[in-house]
Amino acid sequence: MPSTRNSAEPAKRARAFGLACGRLTPGPRNAITDVPGVRVGHVTLDEGAIQTGVTAILPHAGNLYRDKPVAAAEVLNGFGKSVGLMQVEELGALETPILLTNTLSVGTAATALVRHAIAANPDIGRSTATVNPVVMECNDGPLNDIQALAVTEAHAAAALAAALSEADGAEVAVGSVGAGRGMSCFGFKGGIGTSSRRLKLDGKRHHLGVLVLANFGRPGELRLPDGRRVAPPAKDDAPEKGSVIVIAATDVPLDHRQLRRVIRRAGVGLARVGSFWGHGSGDIALGFTTANRIDHDERADIVALRMVNEHRIDRLFEAMADATQEAVLDALAAATPVVGRDGVTRPCLSHLLISGSTP
Repeated sequence: MPSTRNSAEPAKRARAFGLACGRLTPGPRNAITDVPGVRVGHVTLDEGAIQTGVTAILPHAGNLYRDKPVAAAEVLNGFGKSVGLMQVEELGALETPILLTNTLSVGTAATALVRHAIAANPDIGRSTATVNPVVMECNDGPLNDIQALAVTEAHAAAALAAALSEADGAEVAVGSVGAGRGMSCFGFKGGIGTSSRRLKLDGKRHHLGVLVLANFGRPGELRLPDGRRVAPPAKDDAPEKGSVIVIAATDVPLDHRQLRRVIRRAGVGLARVGSFWGHGSGDIALGFTTANRIDHDERADIVALRMVNEHRIDRLFEAMADATQEAVLDALAAATPVVGRDGVTRPCLSHLLISGSTP
């Protein structure tokens, strides 16, 4: 049955198993919501062969169409069916929340975002421009009956409402929730993971946070931070044909070009856990900064835009690589068992870590 609970049973996260990455300090929740204003909501569909859902990420709780965060996208391998990335790359801004779901539900989720935007901005498509919905996906078909097209506009709207109802800085539910319900990763149960890093610039505290939808990796190729390579009990020789979506948020002021440079380092984190971005994998990063906004109704001819000193940008590169790596491990560590279509299951990495049966 659909659930909109953002935090079901507390899941053990990556650090509970000693899977910390890098030298930088995480934020207080070690989550994308350590960036002030960012909110996350889930709707989880859990009924027999239907094992899927929707996850919503809000850069801020205001009117995104009117107050657009600077944004950028980076495609590491383009085996994906996302909506809205072309305009994000052309205009360098985000004007709707971000929805994550399964591959065949992208159109439904995009329509829900359009309705959400029109409800707040009745002038869309009439006296002002149309709206660019952003939806990203992974294929949960092995566990979910993806042909059932079970995700509805109402589910997408409920995920948005769940995110809006969250307090600033709320914990993020991880593992087999929302869009992560039916996902697989390195032969294990995958899902939603998150991590953040704290930065100090000009004496002020900032954060960079990452949320991943982890559905990628060849079984047997997973690498833990201490160098161990971990395989599921029944390892097979299946090719790399999953996907991973990486969403990055920061309150560091960056322009579109700088932001794209930062999110490109998601690839470093993915490589560290054992991915080589295979032919059949859709590996895509999207990032935004809450510190630079574009006013839809701006009247000035010239506007100011702040950016980080590029001699300091390595700090963000390191934070992005580390947080991406740990967010993937977080998804794996927090994932709970799911029995899906035709009784298909995936082993949980946490069970191997608890039993001590990893090499």
